[in-house]
Amino acid sequence: MRIFLDTADTSLIKKHFATGLIDGVTTNPTLIMKSGRNPEDVYQELIDIGVPDISMEVVGGFEEMASEGKRLANKFGKQCTVKVPCTPEGLFVCHELKKSVIKVNVTLIFDVAQAILASKAGAAYVSPFVGRVDDNSFDGLELIRDIDEVFSNCNSCETKILSASIRDVKSVSKSFANGADIVTMPPTVFEKMYRHILTDRGLELFDQDWSEVKHLIT
Repeated sequence: MRIFLDTADTSLIKKHFATGLIDGVTTNPTLIMKSGRNPEDVYQELIDIGVPDISMEVVGGFEEMASEGKRLANKFGKQCTVKVPCTPEGLFVCHELKKSVIKVNVTLIFDVAQAILASKAGAAYVSPFVGRVDDNSFDGLELIRDIDEVFSNCNSCETKILSASIRDVKSVSKSFANGADIVTMPPTVFEKMYRHILTDRGLELFDQDWSEVKHLIT
């Protein structure tokens, strides 16, 4: 059970990684664009922080994605997981990178059939987009459950399920309950995982009671 942050904001990653609760980071071109930084500067800073698993997305046709994936893996080493889309070209790239023992995260998964193909291509991770599936009147958490059922029935399957497009804490918990190995989420969702109204009320009561008895301590 691992938690990744889905962001390119290195200050937030550094803050939360220091807690020991974060196991990796996922990025994409949109998140990198929002950061306003050179993507490789972001990757290097994350490696310097100590993040052990960083999904680095590549785009383009087969040759471009394969070449860039190999270059990133050579430059950033074992912390690099190359992220490719679930397209014919992306899965071909996954197959090629697997030959070089390069980890691949196949993203934009919206169906069990896509997850099966990605696993067959050698993906280390498949990333079903829970929130976007829900947006289109399907059940994203059911998709996680169905992929897990298929993978669990295959003794040779080593592909992990990385639940993505997470919008709320409930989806984090339900993703794990439905078989996800990893959940990646925005820092705002991660921060809300600490909170519960009953915890806040209980803490308030403890503080009140402590104020009544602390004077008794000598």
